[in-house]
Formats: sequence, structure tokens, C-alpha cells
Amino acid sequence: MENVNMVPDMDQAYEDSFYKIIELLETKKYFHARDELLKHNEVEIAEMLVDIRREFDLKTMVVLFRALPKDISVDVFAELSVEDQVDIINIITDPEIRYILDELDFDDMIDVLEELPSNIVDKILDKTPKSERRLINTFLKYKEDSAGALMTPEYINLKKDATVREALDHIKDVGLDSETIYTCYVVDSGRKLIGVVSLKSLVISPDTMKVSDLMHDDPVVAHVDDDQEEVSDLFTRYGYLAIPVVDNEFRLVGIVTVDDILEVIEEETTEDIERMGGVIDTSDREYLDRSVWQHVKARLPWLFLLMCSYFVTGGILARFEDAMSAVIALVIYMPMLMGTGGNSGSQSSTLVIRGMATGELELGDFIKVMWKEIRVGVIVGICLSILNYFRIVYLDHNPPLVAVTVCVSMILIVIIAKLIGSMLPMIAKRIGIDPALMAGPMMASITDMISLCTYFIMAGLFLHI
Repeated sequence: MENVNMVPDMDQAYEDSFYKIIELLETKKYFHARDELLKHNEVEIAEMLVDIRREFDLKTMVVLFRALPKDISVDVFAELSVEDQVDIINIITDPEIRYILDELDFDDMIDVLEELPSNIVDKILDKTPKSERRLINTFLKYKEDSAGALMTPEYINLKKDATVREALDHIKDVGLDSETIYTCYVVDSGRKLIGVVSLKSLVISPDTMKVSDLMHDDPVVAHVDDDQEEVSDLFTRYGYLAIPVVDNEFRLVGIVTVDDILEVIEEETTEDIERMGGVIDTSDREYLDRSVWQHVKARLPWLFLLMCSYFVTGGILARFEDAMSAVIALVIYMPMLMGTGGNSGSQSSTLVIRGMATGELELGDFIKVMWKEIRVGVIVGICLSILNYFRIVYLDHNPPLVAVTVCVSMILIVIIAKLIGSMLPMIAKRIGIDPALMAGPMMASITDMISLCTYFIMAGLFLHI
């Protein structure tokens, strides 16, 4: 029980219940533990199962999961990560697998099937009705992280000539099996999307009014091949609960709902943060659920690359060894200049990357961003240099020319670092590289080299060494 106190973000009731479950499991009282679990909702049960797996093992987690009532087990299963879902499916029986997949929402089922070994998928599809099997195969063929892979076919479609009363009756008939009833989609006989209408509009309108009189005939849509990040941008921009997905012929093939997009936003944000920190990780598992080796594989390649970049920095220092020997005071201010350059570049890159992610900045804003960062760099550089001049001359008692060398270097380094920090992410996006790679450790490595070169060039000009 040494790790129990590490379970995060639990209120007192949750924590007390978790401790009780741990004690029951240690004495093999599995059904009593199940009864304690059932005092919570499906989200909390899923969280507890994951924490129980960390405390004990996968087998204990599966034993408790299988002890849950069938209807609750499906809801809990939907709240687990895909990795945990796959681990459970690899242990439970075929009838249990079939029941869970039948009860899951279609898009959740596709997410699970995409992660399963092909032999298990084939076994499941063999027992699936032909029409459903065809639909599943279609969805499995969409590119990973595309709108097609993210969408669900469980939507409500209406005919434009239907009356409000007919539309509401249809919603009552099929609404229980639909992902959402709040937005309905108007299609023609060939399934082409011709408009959208909200449930609110239908409810407050006269029963005899036609759907065509209420629908918006210019809907915002996503294409099946659009990247999921582009789809999330649509949700952020328009604030919709669902967005229709169409194919090349503008036929409605599915919808993406806001709950799925929230997961995408979390994934994309996590990925950007990890890349900005020099972590290349393809796993969706949480920190504690990853093995030491998985952490090593995620971090080592980038650290190795950055280490190699410091060979260049070492070469620069060796090149100016005589200058450092002639004026020892120069060495004292190198860490400050390099650190300020790295911080200045990271500030700019963070703001630009965030601006591009939210759509605030476009590639066409390249010149505007560059001009703004030059002006910011000049002002920041001068302010820092004034402070450093008095420190170097009056506190450190170094000659004024040394102070001038450091201060002019400071101004140039800040300006150049801010230019690099703002331009590199935009250039990266232009050539198809993730802009997040241009922040953090990468930015620090580049600005260190620029800082040293600038510093020693200024030393040569002012100190003639």
C-alpha cells in the first residue's frame, strides 16, 4: 500500500472509499470491493480501476471490472483509456467482448477495434451482421487522426419536405440511438447534405411548418480527410456541439461531437507541451503507467540530438579561447548572455506557437510578427543593458569597454533571439514540421550558439582581441 497516498486529485469521500477498496482487495473480498465501487459514478469507477491497477496489477483490475453489472461495465469501459480497454479485452471472454462492443457508441467501438490485434478484430467481425461489418470496415480504413476516424454515423437526418411534427416524431423514434439530438441534418435522396436544423428551432415552431423553412442551407462542415486538429479549430471558432462530416461528393457520412473534440484538444495540447520540452512520445498512457524504458525512449533521442548541437558551442568557445584568456572578465558574463538569449527566444516562440494554434496568427503575418519582435527586442535589450552597465562598472569594477561589450551584445542577442524564436515556428509550419519542436531545448541550443558568436564578435570590435 505504499503508493496509496499518491493517488491524485481525490476529495475526502473518494479517498476514503479508495482506501476501503484497497483493504478489501488485500483480504480477497472482491464482491465487497465491487459494492464499494458501485457507490460511485462510472467516471470515478474508471479512475479507481486505473489506480487499483497501479496498486496491484491488471488481473485485479479485470476481476473487479468483470464483477460489475453489465450495463454499468459498458459505461465504465467507455471512460477508460484505449490502452486499458485493449488490455481488458485481451483477457475477458468473447461473449463479454461482443456485449461491450454492441453497447458502446459506434465511434468508441471503432477506437477500440483500431487498437486490437487483427486476429481478434477478424473474430469479432465474423460474428457481426453483414451491413454493420461493411460500415465498420469503412470506418477502419480512414486515416488515423482524421475527421473520418473521429466521426460517428449515429446522427439524425431529416427530409426537407417534412413538417415539424413529422420531424419531431422521427427524432422520438431514433433519438435514443443517436449521438446527439440537438442538431439534425437535412439530406436529399442521395444523402447529400443540404442543411442543418436545431432541435430548438423545431420545438418552438408550428407543427405544420416545413423543415426547409427552418434549416440553415450553408452549414459548416468537415471533410473525411481533414486532420483532427483542423476539426477542433472549427469547434473552437464556431462553438458548435456537433459538426457534420462529408465526402468528396458532399454526402453526409457522419458527425463529430464536442465530447470527442475535447479529447482531441487534450491530446494535441499534451503533444505540443511534450515536444516543446523535447519529449517525443507516441503513447497515450499517463506518466505513472509508462515504464522506465518508455520514458527513456521518449526522451533520449532528443537529448542526444541537442547534445550533438553543443559540440558546435564547444567549437565556438575553443575558437575564441585567446580572447577569453586576454580578458578573463568576459567569461563571467557568458552564462548571463546565453541564458537571456534562450529565455528571450523561448518567450517569442511560445507566443507565436500559441497564436498559430488558436488561429490568431497565420503564415501571412510573417513580416508583421518579425517587425513587432524587432521593436520588442530593442526595448527589452536596452532596458536590460542599462541595468547591466551599472552593475559591471560600479559593482563588478570592470572597465567601461567591457561593460559596453556586454551591453551591446545583450541588445543584439535579445533582438536576434526574439527574431529566431518568432520566425522558426512559422518557417517550420511552412515546410510541414510541427512548430512545437522549435521551442524549449531546441530554441536554447540555437540561441546559445548565436549568443556566443555575437559576444565574441563584439569583444573583437570593442576590445580589439
